[in-house]
Amino acid sequence: MLDKSAVRVVVTGMGVVSSIGIEAAEFLDGLRSGRSSVGHISAFDTSGFDHAMGCEVVGFSPEHWIRTPPESLGRAGQFSAAAARMAVAHAALDPAALRERPCLVAVGTTDGEARDLDQLVETELEHGPGALEPAVAARVPAGRLSAAVVHELGLNRVEAVTLPTACAAGNYAVGYGFDAIRAGDVDLALCGGADALCRKTFTGFYRIGTIAPERCQPFDKNRSGILTGEGAGVLVLESLESAVARGAHIYAEVLGFGLNCDADHPVAPNEDSVAHCMQLALDNAGVKPADVDFISAHGTGTRANDVTEAAAIRRVFGTETAPPTISVKSMLGHSMGAASALASIGCVLAITEGFIPPTVNHVETDPECGLDCVPNHAVEARPRVVQNNGLAFGGNNAVLIYGRYDQELA
Repeated sequence: MLDKSAVRVVVTGMGVVSSIGIEAAEFLDGLRSGRSSVGHISAFDTSGFDHAMGCEVVGFSPEHWIRTPPESLGRAGQFSAAAARMAVAHAALDPAALRERPCLVAVGTTDGEARDLDQLVETELEHGPGALEPAVAARVPAGRLSAAVVHELGLNRVEAVTLPTACAAGNYAVGYGFDAIRAGDVDLALCGGADALCRKTFTGFYRIGTIAPERCQPFDKNRSGILTGEGAGVLVLESLESAVARGAHIYAEVLGFGLNCDADHPVAPNEDSVAHCMQLALDNAGVKPADVDFISAHGTGTRANDVTEAAAIRRVFGTETAPPTISVKSMLGHSMGAASALASIGCVLAITEGFIPPTVNHVETDPECGLDCVPNHAVEARPRVVQNNGLAFGGNNAVLIYGRYDQELA
C-alpha cells in the first residue's frame, strides 16, 4: 500500500518527439496502431556498411516547435526543448507563471550532441584542424540538453541536470524528479531524455554485431539486433497537492522506482542485478508482482538482452505468472537516452487510454524468453499498474512503476 504520509507524485503533461509521432496524441496513435518507423538512415553517409536501417524523426521543423534560434542548438537540444515546451502546453501550465516557480529540469542522454562531434571530425578530416565554426562547437556539451529547456522556457528558479546514464538515462531522470518532489525540494519537475541519431553510436553497435539488417524483433526467435533511433520524451511531474490546487488533469501517478549499477560488464546485462532492480522498484512503490498488469521491457532485440531480461522477469514475477511484456523499440528503434522516457510516456498513455501496446515484427517467440510479448497488435485492457524497465551498458539499471490515479483514493 502507498504511504499516505509521503508526498505523492503525478504526471500532468507529456511532450514527445519520436519517429512514430510528434506530440502525445500522434505518439498514442502510433503505439496503438503498431506503427513502424524503419527506413534507410539519412543522418550521415552510410557508405561501407552492409546494412544501415534506422528509425529517424521525420517532419520535425524546429522553427515550428521552439522559440530558441534552432542554429544555437544541436539536434538533440532541439528535440529536448521542443518536447519540454509540448509537455508544458499539455499540462496546461502558464509559461509566464512557470518562469518564477522553483522547479527541476532533468534530461537523460547517451550521446549528448555527438552528432555535432561527428560533424567536427568530418570537417577536420576534410579541411584540417580549426575548420569547424565556433557556433557549432558551442553546441557540443551534453549539459546543453537541460540548459536548452531552461532557456526555451525562460526558467529562473531552476536546477538543471543532464544525466549521462546511457540507455536507462530517461528513467534515471524521471526517478531524479520523483525523489526531488518527494523530498519537498520542488513541487514541479520536467524530466525525460533526448538523443539524436549519430554515426558514432551506430558504428559502435555495428562493430559489436548488434545492428539488425532490416527490423527490430524483440523476444523473437530469429531476432538479430537493434535499430538505432532518436527523439525526446519529457514528462511534467508534480506533487499531487500542486496538481490538485491548480485543477490539473492527472494522467497517472509515479508509484516508485529502483536504481542500481552492478558494473559487472561493459555491455552484457547481469540477470541478478536486473532482477534486484525490479524488486527494488516494486518495494519502493509498495506493490506486489501480481499487481503489475504489464511490463514495458528494455527489449532491445539483441540475443543477450532479451534472454537475460526475460529470465530476470520470470524470477521476480514467476514463470507461469509473468505479466505481458512488450517492447516499444520494435516500433521506435533504440532512441538511446530518450528510450525509457518515451517508453514511460507509452506506459502513462496505456494507463490513461486503456490498452497494452504491441511488440511488432513478431513471428515466433523465443522459447528462451518465454513471455507474452503482445505480438503485432495492441490489446484493449485496463492497466492499473505498469512497470517500465531501463537497462544500460555498465550495468546502469532503472525501473519505474506507474499507476492509475484514482481521485477517490487521493
